[in-house]
Amino acid sequence: MRILDLGDAAFSIEFGDSIDPALQARVNALDVAIDRARAAGQLHGVIETVPTFRSLTVIYDPLQTRRVTLEAALGGLIDAAGHAPVSDARHWRLPACYGDAFGPDLADVAAATDLTPEAVINAHSGTDYVVYMLGFLPGFPFMGDVPAALQLPRRREPRLRVPPGSIAIATGLTAIYPWESPGGWHLLGRCPVPLFDATREAPALLAAGDRVCFTPVSVDEFSRLDAELKAGRLDPQQWCTPVGVRA
Repeated sequence: MRILDLGDAAFSIEFGDSIDPALQARVNALDVAIDRARAAGQLHGVIETVPTFRSLTVIYDPLQTRRVTLEAALGGLIDAAGHAPVSDARHWRLPACYGDAFGPDLADVAAATDLTPEAVINAHSGTDYVVYMLGFLPGFPFMGDVPAALQLPRRREPRLRVPPGSIAIATGLTAIYPWESPGGWHLLGRCPVPLFDATREAPALLAAGDRVCFTPVSVDEFSRLDAELKAGRLDPQQWCTPVGVRA
């Protein structure tokens, strides 16, 4: 573990240099511990924390506190997080419609991996993923690890527009695009559940440390779920098993 300066108003606490569930657990443990300390009126001057795959950035007001002061206050929390086990987390079983217009790269991924499209779907939907971090877009989850048989480099030519809800893979990661945006990942399908809603108390549906798996659904079922969700007749939380409850 090491601590690096990021200007005069932030520093980064690094737990390692790889994408690993154990590192993510340590980052998440420290992030949660800092949130609890701030809620208890401690860590005066801390503005925000930003978790990544392997590190946690602490942003603070230099007119209210200093790095040396925060390092001393965080010492015990950092030590505890450095030995944090991979703990139980919320588990999401999200519907996914694979292939056809929703997954225009499915056939190409199958050909590149020497698998059938059905085998690609089974491998992708049969894996339990860790949400390592959110980034790139509000609510965009970087999740891993994709089965070795499906790991491919990014597309040579990125798309200018990837539809919202698109489920994609690249290298060892999978993701869901919460918004329409450019993107260079391989599109396998689409999820109707909105990942970001500014009207919710917690706008991002997923959080670092969550577990996600996908349940294949038909086009008709996707259309039904999409309409019900947009009409507000379905709560996205119905696809979530709370912390501590086994699915």
